[in-house]
Amino acid sequence: MKRILVTNDDGVRSEGIVALADALAPLGEVVIVAPTSEASAIGHALTLQRPLRIERYGDRTYGVDGTPTDCVNIAISKIMSGSPDLVASGINKGWNLGDDVTYSGTVAGAMEGALLGVPSLAISMQHTRERFDFAQAATAARRLAEIVLERGLPLRAFLNINVPRVTAKGFRVTVQAKRNHQTSVVEAFDPRHRPYYWIEEGEIEWEPHDRSDYQAVRDGWISVTPLQPDMTDHTALGLVDALTLGLHAGVE
Repeated sequence: MKRILVTNDDGVRSEGIVALADALAPLGEVVIVAPTSEASAIGHALTLQRPLRIERYGDRTYGVDGTPTDCVNIAISKIMSGSPDLVASGINKGWNLGDDVTYSGTVAGAMEGALLGVPSLAISMQHTRERFDFAQAATAARRLAEIVLERGLPLRAFLNINVPRVTAKGFRVTVQAKRNHQTSVVEAFDPRHRPYYWIEEGEIEWEPHDRSDYQAVRDGWISVTPLQPDMTDHTALGLVDALTLGLHAGVE
């Protein structure tokens, strides 16, 4: 029987992780290992400065007081005692598109799985102020998981899946969108007149690209973007070679 690890960044009590685990249950034995509290926008952080604790919530459901990356490592090394056949992270309440994948704890959970040699998926759906309906995202995750379990993925590759609220037209393979970052930092003062700050997203302007993940979901498609942890800019290697030509490492 296939073994599937499910994690997220919304927390072990999130409705999204339950929907994902239920959808993947027909494909094998599902184990949930997720943060005990929300860990959104934490990126690929690994906890090194304090100990971590595991709390059991039920049959094959565990919480870790850390990040999604912590959860994947503890799940594989301690709870599952070995690598699963698939890591699935989500279902996140809100898209993880384009440059924003670098901040995403949901994507980080899948990335850690890929780094450990396990085929992995990250699943996110469009945010809404209404009640979340995870059915379409869960079905998409199951269909892609079934294919990945059967055919595998290239080593260290993983899939970033984003699902619109509307009934999707189908699946579209995409690339990461790019946007102009305009972060806003708001200053306020506490009752003792000490300043504190809130980091907020500024106005987002996405660069036009017919095959981007952003454009796909805006047009009503389920976006599937193959990602990898390798952040080397291979196109810049020649330029940097030229820039560093003749440099000496020693102190002059």
